[in-house]
Amino acid sequence: MNITTTLPKHVVDLLAKKANELNMPKNKLIEKALTVYLENIEKAEYAKSYKMAGDDLDVMMVAEEGMNDYWKQLKDTDEA
Repeated sequence: MNITTTLPKHVVDLLAKKANELNMPKNKLIEKALTVYLENIEKAEYAKSYKMAGDDLDVMMVAEEGMNDYWKQLKDTDEA
């Protein structure tokens, strides 16, 4: 799929320089850089949701109840 966009000259210059250094076509460098960037955004959103869940008392109570069940299962397994 083709996309047409406009970038500032300094960004295009940096892109051309780095693509040349890596002996890689500019479009492949853009693809890789954008993929990594988007994955990092997704990871940051995921981490943020965990932080928010950690601040939510209801979520923490459910998690603690689950951990209590887990520890009970471990104890029961050790005693068997």
